[in-house]
Amino acid sequence: MAINNKIIIITAPSGAGKTSITHHLMQVFPQLAFSVSAATRKARGNEKDGVDYYFMSADDFQQKIQANEFVEWEMVYEGKFYGTLKSEMQRIWNNNQVPILDIDVKGAIHVKQQYPDTALTIFIEPPSVEELKKRLESRGTETAESLAARVNKASYEISFKDQFDKSIVNDHLQQAREKAVAIVKEFIEN
Repeated sequence: MAINNKIIIITAPSGAGKTSITHHLMQVFPQLAFSVSAATRKARGNEKDGVDYYFMSADDFQQKIQANEFVEWEMVYEGKFYGTLKSEMQRIWNNNQVPILDIDVKGAIHVKQQYPDTALTIFIEPPSVEELKKRLESRGTETAESLAARVNKASYEISFKDQFDKSIVNDHLQQAREKAVAIVKEFIEN
């Protein structure tokens, strides 16, 4: 199988560690390239347009939906859209690399449906919903309402874990990283 049609999708409830594992995989495998998602939210802190996200207005996002420019898109929270642009996937394949997508559970299912034979989906599972709640609280970025919404959403998302190719329980980050490396190595080399 040619490298330029493979896709790796890392998904998890918010706070389960998917971003840490994704960054580790990119350090280990130079042939992976991070697929930058589009988002309608404002940039946070040092986030840069085109590096962390393609930041755009809700109107621009809606126009791209109408033009069928997304592999997947989702209204993740009320009025907040996130998606993966087809042009971003093509940009990475044109560089002879494998796109690695760090996306939500619904988006991961949509991409897998479109690329059933060439996409590897990995679900990162928290050790428990209670542990996930602690991790989100420790970030200090959540209000009581947003924390409750994220925890409820996480419980729902965990119910879909059997729809993914592989599942990794992230109770120890280093072990979860090692499992992810072994899974990705096998996928890339076959």
